[in-house]
Amino acid sequence: MHEKISLKEKVGYGLGDAASSMFWKIFSMYLLFFYTDVFGLAPAVVGTMFLITRIWDSCFDPIVGIIADRTKSKWGKFRPYLLWVAVPFAIIGVLTFYTPDFDEKGKIIYAYVTYSAMMMIYSLINVPYASLLGVMSSDRKERNTLSSYRMVFAFGGSLLALWLIEPLVNYFGGSLNSKTGWLATIAVFGVITTAFFWGCFFFTKERVKPISDEKTDLKEDLKDLLKNKPWWILLGAGIGALVFNSIRDGAAVYYFKYYVSSSVNFDFSLFGTAFHMTPTSIYLVLGQAANIIGVIAATPIANRIGKKNTFFGAMALAALLSLIFYFFGKEDVLLIMSFQVLISICAGCIFPLIWSMYADSADYSEWKQGRRATGLVFSASSMSQKFGWTIGGAGAGWLLGYYGFQANVEQTEVTQNGIQLMLSVLPALAAFISVAFILFYPLSEEKLQIIEQDLNEKRDLTH
Repeated sequence: MHEKISLKEKVGYGLGDAASSMFWKIFSMYLLFFYTDVFGLAPAVVGTMFLITRIWDSCFDPIVGIIADRTKSKWGKFRPYLLWVAVPFAIIGVLTFYTPDFDEKGKIIYAYVTYSAMMMIYSLINVPYASLLGVMSSDRKERNTLSSYRMVFAFGGSLLALWLIEPLVNYFGGSLNSKTGWLATIAVFGVITTAFFWGCFFFTKERVKPISDEKTDLKEDLKDLLKNKPWWILLGAGIGALVFNSIRDGAAVYYFKYYVSSSVNFDFSLFGTAFHMTPTSIYLVLGQAANIIGVIAATPIANRIGKKNTFFGAMALAALLSLIFYFFGKEDVLLIMSFQVLISICAGCIFPLIWSMYADSADYSEWKQGRRATGLVFSASSMSQKFGWTIGGAGAGWLLGYYGFQANVEQTEVTQNGIQLMLSVLPALAAFISVAFILFYPLSEEKLQIIEQDLNEKRDLTH
């Protein structure tokens, strides 16, 4: 339990989120675009589908957490899912980006089925992976470090995906509207994600044991969760932060294709093959690189001023910068790219903190109630992601429809202004909501130190 976490294990833990973040980021940035411009669905139809399927999927996360808490194997509670679900994760991902030759109704049904299956499979591997942080170490600073490794690898995986996605689609299919190009590209990423998940399984170890070995009672676990004030606050703050990111992510491709419309490309060579990056790719890659800077900065800042203060400052600054972003014209490419970097650094600070704070809330619940339900508590983090992503993703589709968006044609001034709002003012409002929630977070660093010491003493006596 007090064992020092090796560099190999930290890297191994990071590989898990590198894998899931590749698909997560592709879904966030490109799935709405794929459904409207390649698959041929109306944006409002896609927005409604996102809402319906993600609400169910969000409710599915706690079920996975409950099942994982009760899993017993020679590999532990949470690690087995990395081994078992990696291949289905890749297969369903490929099927999500397959375009069958159906009529409009058939395509809608196919999209509902495959996307719902993808999100459920994502939960089956990502909730146990997130919960793994809570049982790898009981030390707060080790958890901060593990969470930072996780986020660095998460944004690194996203960076790789966003760097390669458009060049690969163009390479395999000739254009970003190519059905064959998307299918082959997602298959490549499926192979990579499987290897990364298996690496995470083999390199990590579960250490933290509950202070009580009594059989857990689901009813009591749920009661404990409902009494967990820090959990509720993090749920609200997490939803706000994810709405902030998902609206910006969902609108980015449209912002450059239909508003900025720059034809400047960046050419590069990979394995002897020539590729080029569009302004959209450059914008997205800069964002992911800046996210990594924020992740790296989060731990030393949080260790100095506390997690709550760091979260508050980063989210508030991101909101203010996003408001300024609205005033940039389509010719202000340098300012657009520069503010993307600044906003993304702020956003990058948030996510390692919130994952570490979920682990703290699991400790708080065990300290108060004498029972530990790590999977159930951590499923809240995934649930908040899904709810935030649901609101932001569905909202992006509906907003495009509301502003009169039509795929693959020149957009009206009203539509272009709407897309501007989706990159600036609207996500800023979500960020301010996140800030309002985190103001009420009760676990100070001093309180956490007391909780950690008490739990360690009880575990030493028990084991």
